[in-house]
Amino acid sequence: MKKVTSVFWITLAITLIISLWGSFAPESFERISSDLMGYISTHFGWYYLLIVTLFVLFCLYLIISPYGKIRLGKQSERPDFSYPSWFAMLFSAGMGIGLVFYGVASPVSHYLKTPPTAEPGTRAALEDSLRVTFFHYGIHAWAIYAIIALILAYFTFRHGKRGLISATLEPLFGEKMNGPWGNTVDVLAVFATIVGVATTLGFGATQINGGFTYLLGIDNSFTVQLIIILVVTVLFMISAYTGLSKGIKYLSNVNMILAGLLFIATLLLGPTQYILDSLTDSLGAYIQSIPTESVRLAPHDETERQWVIDWTVFFWAWWIAWAPFVGIFIARISRGRTIREFLLGVLIVPSVVGFLWFSTFGISGIEAQNNGVDIAGLPDEQALFGLFDSFPFSVILSIVAVILIGTFFITSADSATFVLGMQTTNGSLSPSTTVKFVWGFFQSAIAAVLLFTGGLTALQNALIVAALPFSFIMVIMIFSFHKAIRKEKLRED
Repeated sequence: MKKVTSVFWITLAITLIISLWGSFAPESFERISSDLMGYISTHFGWYYLLIVTLFVLFCLYLIISPYGKIRLGKQSERPDFSYPSWFAMLFSAGMGIGLVFYGVASPVSHYLKTPPTAEPGTRAALEDSLRVTFFHYGIHAWAIYAIIALILAYFTFRHGKRGLISATLEPLFGEKMNGPWGNTVDVLAVFATIVGVATTLGFGATQINGGFTYLLGIDNSFTVQLIIILVVTVLFMISAYTGLSKGIKYLSNVNMILAGLLFIATLLLGPTQYILDSLTDSLGAYIQSIPTESVRLAPHDETERQWVIDWTVFFWAWWIAWAPFVGIFIARISRGRTIREFLLGVLIVPSVVGFLWFSTFGISGIEAQNNGVDIAGLPDEQALFGLFDSFPFSVILSIVAVILIGTFFITSADSATFVLGMQTTNGSLSPSTTVKFVWGFFQSAIAAVLLFTGGLTALQNALIVAALPFSFIMVIMIFSFHKAIRKEKLRED
């Protein structure tokens, strides 16, 4: 603990104050955070659409430019992890638990409850359900993560800078990033990580509890969720103790194996031909709609505009809020790869896996709904188990799903303790176990307290609010990074 910086203590104090506010005055906390989120979403929707489009275009520019040959490390270095382990880790940290949670619920919702433009339950709503899900979980989401990861990896591994967000701004601001301004940037990144992971722990606990309720009739209660959080906390701390190349790596590989088994089982037991046809059709519709969907705000149609704000703008803000945690972790595991290799891997592979997953589980859920299974009437955390209940071997599939949620849960929390440790020990690439344990304890404690008081949704709102100032930092990071690689390329020429 002697190696921790002021960022550790400042962020810890802010997090505790906000958590206490959410615990003792949950109605006030939720009202204020909700009002702030609503204001930002309404008045900065155009801004979110434009900057996320900028992130995608910048990534594409780097892929096709001569800068793509630059390696994230010394030019002679090679990657620390194999492709399978690398893909498994970045996917597990980036979106794994979200796919399991919303794989069935999101497409079914867009079909029956929240279609973008069509009447609910119509053919048009069905066609849009996968397309908009692909859009929200596809290239744009991963471009947000890729920007943070790429820039941090470049400065840390190629130029030997500290593994801090603030260090990436030094080409523009110089030594100012070693003082209060730099600390402010890092505090914002650490705060977003703590809140993001705490909300994920809370939602993960509710989904595991939902699985137990559906399978075993166990009460959906805070007591059960607290026990789940305690068990997961012990497990991810054990994983954290073993280090990056063992705990997270092995768990991530297990995640992909279990996810693969569930995917294959659902593809075979569900309407296979319909799934494959829908995947192909929706993928074409998604690719065609990217240019217009990226900047669609519908100012002349209030209903459509509100849908964009409630969904697209919300998702972009959510991914930006998660970007410090996921981006820093992806940077740490990507040493030795070229910029082109990195961007193609981060943008394409997880997106394609997501498309396959949502097509398989979403279409299976929609078909089950149309055949009389009330998937839409279930809470989101039970939608997956409702689908499995309509399949043969439903109990086995549900048990595997609960285990998968648990391992994704553990991997996300373990990754977060690593990132938090790294960001609060002056960018150390091997933060001490004690620091990681402290952050692990506080993450779990915050999730448990807010589940008890009902403040989890308000904390989620706070995370979206924190995304706005961090988005400004991301834009500045791009200018700083471009200045650095341009200078390097000119020096080489």
